[in-house]
Amino acid sequence: MSINGISEEKYEHLEEIRAQLQAVLGELWAAAHLEQGDILVIGCSTSEVAGGRIGTYSSEEIGECLFRTAYQFCGEKGIYLACQCCEHLNRSLIVEKACMKEQRLTRVNVVPQLKAGGAFATAACRHMREPVAVEALMARAGVDIGDTLIGMHLAPVAVPVRTEQKLIGQAHVVCARTRAKYVGGSRAAYDESQTF
Repeated sequence: MSINGISEEKYEHLEEIRAQLQAVLGELWAAAHLEQGDILVIGCSTSEVAGGRIGTYSSEEIGECLFRTAYQFCGEKGIYLACQCCEHLNRSLIVEKACMKEQRLTRVNVVPQLKAGGAFATAACRHMREPVAVEALMARAGVDIGDTLIGMHLAPVAVPVRTEQKLIGQAHVVCARTRAKYVGGSRAAYDESQTF
């Protein structure tokens, strides 16, 4: 049941979507060669995870589940999580204040809600130690859950990472890592082992 685009449903498959996200994060971690202090951006439509159309069925319960899974993973790996807002705020992200300061990001004033920012970013505001909203960062890798279009938040050059796990719930998943730009020309030599 949905009231004003907010899901009132109780989900019995939270453990399954938690495991699906863990699988995706593990595969991306292996491909992206992230280092301590790097940023991983995640955009998430809980409506799509629940089987609805983006922006029509926000689920606080699914947002909480996926945020806690991603936040724990990033904490264990020593990287920062950036949670892309959606629902009219997709240029904004929720990060830890320490990340904002270390990366010299521009703080903005917005507090995500279920229908203006989305359930995933709302959970980030609720559970991060010192959450702040920022705009325009350059993440080293990203996960797009439900076609939320995270590309604007990735450092150039983005390289697709094809994961075995293609869905989280019913949402399409796309991952990317980044690499340093090639410069020079036809005579230049490149270090193909360099990821960033």
